[in-house]
Amino acid sequence: MELLYVTVIGAFVGLALRYIVPGHDAYGLFLLPGVGAAATAAIWAALVWAGLKFDGGWIWVAALAGGGVISLVAILLIVRTRKAGDARRLHTLSGGRA
Repeated sequence: MELLYVTVIGAFVGLALRYIVPGHDAYGLFLLPGVGAAATAAIWAALVWAGLKFDGGWIWVAALAGGGVISLVAILLIVRTRKAGDARRLHTLSGGRA
């Protein structure tokens, strides 16, 4: 049951980061909450398999912080890649005039 809770909280962390970090016009609304939820759930599962107790405090901190960091890295990579791709495409379509 805790896996469900931590996954939902991870999705909300991703959603919050969407509006905190600039550049949210470069990707869709549900991409970052999905990344946050998936990363948080994967970290949680790995920590449970590693032997941490699911009712301990450190597993919550590690899973949510790790999911937030992965979401932040995803934002930065997606925005940078998308803006560079858009600039290349504009240059190509305008014949080098823009």
